[in-house]
Amino acid sequence: MDAESLLLSLELASGSGQGLSPDSRASLLTSLLLVKRDYRYDRVLFWGRILGIVADYYIAQGLSEDQLAPRKTLYSLNCTDWSLLPPATEETMAQTAMVKGRFMGDPSHEYEHTEIQKVNEGEKIFEEEVVVQVKEETRLVSIIDQIDQAVAIIPRGALFKTPFGPSNVNRTFEGLSLSEAKKLSSYFHFREAIDLKNKTLLEKADLDPSLDFMDSLEHDIPKAGSWSIQMERGNALVVLRSLLWPGLTFYHAPRTKNYGYIYVGTGEKNLDLPFML
Repeated sequence: MDAESLLLSLELASGSGQGLSPDSRASLLTSLLLVKRDYRYDRVLFWGRILGIVADYYIAQGLSEDQLAPRKTLYSLNCTDWSLLPPATEETMAQTAMVKGRFMGDPSHEYEHTEIQKVNEGEKIFEEEVVVQVKEETRLVSIIDQIDQAVAIIPRGALFKTPFGPSNVNRTFEGLSLSEAKKLSSYFHFREAIDLKNKTLLEKADLDPSLDFMDSLEHDIPKAGSWSIQMERGNALVVLRSLLWPGLTFYHAPRTKNYGYIYVGTGEKNLDLPFML
């Protein structure tokens, strides 16, 4: 959700159980505008909140003018002071893959797990157990990136792609119609396309390259089981909730520019989803 319309966005997403106190909301509103100014971001999004055992992580992201360029992610423990996280890499993903359970809420906390590694000793190769330590801050980077790649959402038409490549905010976007807002095909993954690149020219024939340049949610696997979509407040609000990453809520008020998403959860994926369908 855009930091500049934070209070309205939190109201629209109130069903997500974000549970922010008035003091926290006021602190976020002020501090995120300072983050935008100090880091010179084009936009700042309040991404959400990862619930920890001793403290919670409040997450924000800074975007450049090209909306699909790599985002800068920051976290705070008090809604006021923000720390910049390093970008996710294949190495950090591999390091954190074995870490399970709740976050502690302490960036310096270290998780330990045992790995079997091959060791060369002369001409002999043998396996030994190695204790690997992973900092919670590294795990935080990995989980946020996984959620972004899987379930960050934007409505069709909110961005447009120029012939020269960058993806910009569509200032003429006035919201989806009520009928379109009820369809999964009207929502895209807020990242560079993956599946779209594998489609044939015939499959792309009816697509508008300036608008349809991201992957549609209707192709998510498992089909008809990755998302719940509901009309709320007398059809004045459409709400999508991820079944893969419980805690991710997207909202859009049809025929208006008001849309966004927020994650409020423990940072744990629903590994049982394929077996629930």
